[in-house]
Formats: sequence, C-alpha cells, structure tokens
Amino acid sequence: MLALAQTAEAKIVYTPTHRVIGEDGHYNLDVNHDGITDFTLVNSYVCNSRTCFDRLNANPVVGNGVEGRETIGQKSYAYAIDRGAQIGPTRPFAGKLMASRRCGSATSCLWISSSGPWRNVTNQYLGLKFQIHGKTHYGWARLSTQDVSEYAPGMTATLTGYAYETVPDKPIVAGKTSGPDEESPSGQADPAAFDAPAPQPATLGLLATGWPELPVWRRRESVGAAQ
Repeated sequence: MLALAQTAEAKIVYTPTHRVIGEDGHYNLDVNHDGITDFTLVNSYVCNSRTCFDRLNANPVVGNGVEGRETIGQKSYAYAIDRGAQIGPTRPFAGKLMASRRCGSATSCLWISSSGPWRNVTNQYLGLKFQIHGKTHYGWARLSTQDVSEYAPGMTATLTGYAYETVPDKPIVAGKTSGPDEESPSGQADPAAFDAPAPQPATLGLLATGWPELPVWRRRESVGAAQ
C-alpha cells in the first residue's frame, strides 16, 4: 500500500519556455521555481590577439549535477540525451562542458576546431540532479544548438522546456511531461505523456567531424514508443 501511495503522489512538473542564449550570454535555470538558481547555462565568448573561443557550459550549483562524466583529456562533458532515456541515481552526474569552438584568428577564421556532444543538435536533453530541501530530485532540460556560421566560432543555444520529478530519488524519463514514469502493462512508455517539440531540420554537423568519442557522449537508451 505504501508503494501505491508513493506512485499516486508522483508528479512531473513541466515548464515550456523559449530562451535563446547567444554569444556571451547566460541563463539561470530554476527548475522548481523556488527562487533559487539550480543550474546556469553559460555561452562564453572571448578573443585574444590570435584566437577566439566559444564554450557552452551547464554549470550546476554546489550539491547539484549534470549527467555526464570526465573523458580523455580531463574534460567533463555533459551528455546529449535522447528522448525516452531514464535519468536517475544509476547515472553519472559529473558533466559540465556541452560544446566548444575555436577560431584560429580573431579577424579572419583561418581554421575552426570544435568539440563536445552538443554541437548543432536539435531537441536533445540535459539530465539534471538537484536538491529541494536537502533531498535529491531528477529532471531534464531540452535544448537545441546551432553554429552562428561555418566560418566563425560562435554558437547559440535555445532552451525550449524543462521538467522535474516531485518524488525524491525517483528517476524521470527524458521528454516526459506528465504522469508516473512507470512503463505501461505492454512494456512501453505512453507516448501521450511526452512533450512534442516542433520538428526542426536535422544536422550532419557532428557526423562530419568523425569524432571517435561520439558514442560515449551521446547516450541512446530510448524505450519503445518513446522514439
């Protein structure tokens, strides 16, 4: 009976939004609207006499975390998660860097160097772990990113929604906006409980780079009809 009561109390709180984070911009994400910033999405753009840098980061406050882990080179990459993947206590939450670009000249980009799982993606999800009154909750944030130009280092990120599970320590499914996270009797998640973001053209930007780390960065654990 206790388990049934907890399931009945489970609730996903979803917030649709449209926030564009341009070059040298940031957004303070308050997932549960309690007036406390839980994560800061930062798009830092700086130049020196020889190089311009653009880095997109998801910075958690102390005690919170973004799904991801350190990779070769000691960079803590934040995973770009597909809709339908479960976000919860079994996942690593050491992510931070989403994407970065460098330009070989401050005046004319003689070369571009890029890295990170969040370059030119559409409707991917950040896995979030954060604290409410000292208890751990899980959530997600949906973003799309785009390079400003093929010949410049700048990027933009657009936050289009975020959600969290009200029951402490209970996993949440990326993209789900209502109802319990348990699977239906058929063994498939109910597609009606998922968000339906407006379709956007796909990009071949990541595939063109041929990065060997890509399978590590991108976690694909979609369930059934959630695809």
